Amino acid sequence: MFRAPHETVATVLVDPRVLVGLEVELMARDLWLWPVATAPNSVDGPRQAFQLRRRMVTAQQGAWDDAAGWTVSWVSFGATWRQPGEPVAWPARRELYALLDQYGERVRYRRGLVGVPPLHAPGERVSPHP
Repeated sequence: MFRAPHETVATVLVDPRVLVGLEVELMARDLWLWPVATAPNSVDGPRQAFQLRRRMVTAQQGAWDDAAGWTVSWVSFGATWRQPGEPVAWPARRELYALLDQYGERVRYRRGLVGVPPLHAPGERVSPHP
């Protein structure tokens, strides 16, 4: 069975007051923050962001209610972390989780990665053919 091309990402809720700072720190580590509402792979980004945020907040049964208005984002792994045909390596995950943990109560996430349609980092050349 053929699996459609995808990108492995972490899904996070970010307090808008720390969004820019987090994005800069992630970029310094070749990790990329993509607010779902404006991600280039989202057909209806605002709706998708609403649904993901609601699902994440509701799943925590009240513990994350303060994050109901936060920015839901994907964090993807840059070229230095990728090995073609291989899953994201544990050192990359550790780097990501350590940084997210530094933000304490300003960032909410569950450890684990998901696949989304491909995202393309700034400056990345994208072939028109898969």
